[in-house]
Amino acid sequence: MEKKRITTYEEAVAYLYDVPRFTSKNTLEDTGAYLEQLGNPDRKMKIIHVAGTNGKGSVCAYLRSILEEAGYSTCVFTSPHLVDIRERFLIRGSMPGKEEFLEAFLQIYESLDWERLQQGKGYHPTFFEYLFFMAMILFAKADTDYCILETGLGGRLDATNAVSEKVLTVITRISLDHVQYLGDTIPLIAAEKAGILRKGVPLVFSDAEEEATRVFSQIGSKLGVSLYPVSETDYRFLDFHNKNIDFCLHTRYYGYVRLCIHTIARYQMENASLAVRAIEVLDGGRTISADEITRGVAKCFWKGRMEEILPEVFVDGAHNEDGIRAFLETVREDGTKGKRTLLFSAVSDKDCAHMVEEIAQSGLFDKIAIAPIHNGRAASTEFLKGLFKAYPSCGCMIVYENVTLALQELLAGRKDGERIYIAGSLYLVGEIKESLEHDQF
Repeated sequence: MEKKRITTYEEAVAYLYDVPRFTSKNTLEDTGAYLEQLGNPDRKMKIIHVAGTNGKGSVCAYLRSILEEAGYSTCVFTSPHLVDIRERFLIRGSMPGKEEFLEAFLQIYESLDWERLQQGKGYHPTFFEYLFFMAMILFAKADTDYCILETGLGGRLDATNAVSEKVLTVITRISLDHVQYLGDTIPLIAAEKAGILRKGVPLVFSDAEEEATRVFSQIGSKLGVSLYPVSETDYRFLDFHNKNIDFCLHTRYYGYVRLCIHTIARYQMENASLAVRAIEVLDGGRTISADEITRGVAKCFWKGRMEEILPEVFVDGAHNEDGIRAFLETVREDGTKGKRTLLFSAVSDKDCAHMVEEIAQSGLFDKIAIAPIHNGRAASTEFLKGLFKAYPSCGCMIVYENVTLALQELLAGRKDGERIYIAGSLYLVGEIKESLEHDQF
């Protein structure tokens, strides 16, 4: 591996995209050792660590919004990004500037042992590890009250789990995803996610899967962890109006609280509830009021999750079977009187067959559009078309050359009252949003 001369933001980003995302060479011990080499910047932070299969990013967003409404400053590390790689780092609600990004990148780049790397030895961070280290550098300088970290993959061996101390852990809903890395059963995946638990550090978790809850209880008991579950019995849907959801949550310190989330996504009730429970455990009702929680939840916005990007055009980051199931539950209750069209694409290492099965059997869409995403892991349109063809009830199906053209033509041919949904991959959502930023619709 040869050292390059990197002096611009654009060159740094290009280098990062050339770094492998996964490697069997690096271990969590390697990550921890390099974090120590950087001076353990994480030790300056109060870290809230969030893992799970679906909803991690949304929970992080609700946590940030509530804390900031209550007057606390935050920094947040999430993944993936949709358009700009700097979306992964939020400091007091804003992305770092390009110069800040470059400075953090170079601090790591110049500290690597290039002599050993040129000999095919030595440590080089993976794509995700590199970004995590940059986050630690950026966040330590920012000196905020709380640092919210979202795991990338799993939990036990995730780079973010190399941090020294945490004040709270959160695990969102568990389902089958990344089975080639995490295991092919709920208990195995739950055990990997539970790897973020630390001795004596409280855990807030989604009590949606009995098998996962059993794993959390067993591991938590060994570590002396206090467990705070959130289940469907804790919150109740109240009303749906003007593309907002009102619901009621039973809290530990504030009694029943009425909350409003600005989305049509019913699955966000659970994510918002997890965040509120986490705030209660973190604060104990001492400094954060019910009004601040209510306002924080209402002000929260998370890109790409049932987001209305154009009138009656919604993008959703559902990218696995459980995510698609939650997406379809929202569509089923959307109240639209007109027809629905779905623009779908996915990556090949996801369980495309079961996602397509869920979509086809829902009978919710009058038209299915398929287009390839620009990603090396993309599932081919022929493959996706073949999956949908197994279900004749799907109705009209159209294949397009690319996602931008697909949406352009769907918009041009849209009938009055027709609603367009876009789902199947966060990469798909990212491409659509990037095209939108370039005024291609």
